[in-house]
Amino acid sequence: MIRVFFAEWCKLRRPTLLLGTMGAVLGVTALVTSLLFLLIDSPRGNSDRGIIISRELLALPSGITIGFSSSAGLLGLVALCVFAAQTAQEYTYGTLRNLLVRQPRRITLLLGKFSAMTSFALISVIVSAIVSISLAYALSGKAEVDTAAWSTSDARIAFLHTFINVFISVIAYGTVGMILGLLFRSPISAISLGVAWLLVIENIIAATVKNSGKWLPGQLISTIASGGDINASYTHAILIMAAYLALGAVFAGILFHRRDVAD
Repeated sequence: MIRVFFAEWCKLRRPTLLLGTMGAVLGVTALVTSLLFLLIDSPRGNSDRGIIISRELLALPSGITIGFSSSAGLLGLVALCVFAAQTAQEYTYGTLRNLLVRQPRRITLLLGKFSAMTSFALISVIVSAIVSISLAYALSGKAEVDTAAWSTSDARIAFLHTFINVFISVIAYGTVGMILGLLFRSPISAISLGVAWLLVIENIIAATVKNSGKWLPGQLISTIASGGDINASYTHAILIMAAYLALGAVFAGILFHRRDVAD
């Protein structure tokens, strides 16, 4: 599996993919964090869905992590696209057959690829955290937010919890992307269907069907990133999402193990 890991990183470190992905991560994090501070006095809100996050809330020890946490959904979509594309393109380009010649144990190949992409996602989360915190400090003066509590031990604990939750949510998005890539064997189909469901269809269902948010994968991942919300507890979100991903991974793994490569 170690050899598969490093072989996958040969593709992941290509400048077009590595720099393009990190540029997207930097852009979405900078956008979300900047709007949080620059629109702090806007009556239309400065966060997702018009939510108003006040100076008092930002001044709390956990305030330094709000921009980072709010970026989790967009970071997850980036991860979904990377995981789906890196998985499905093996079928599109016909390279899967060559990989299986070198590593005939298919599940080992799959685990090696997943481990490499997980480490890639970890780097993107670290980049996002650095950008978000740097911008928070840079814009706090303009927004007149008191940053004294940001250097306390409570702030460091809050950051650690947020980092873990964001990383889990990003990996969940990525795992969904990989499962879709294995099922559809086409990057375009896997990405478009995944984004359409998570961004559009789920939001419509959650807005029209009462209590549906606590069972929808995308809504559960958002709950994990935020550490729990009014729709579902953190524990509920973790358990249900873990069950979804486990079932999806087992099904996709069996399909990958048994399906003809040339099919």
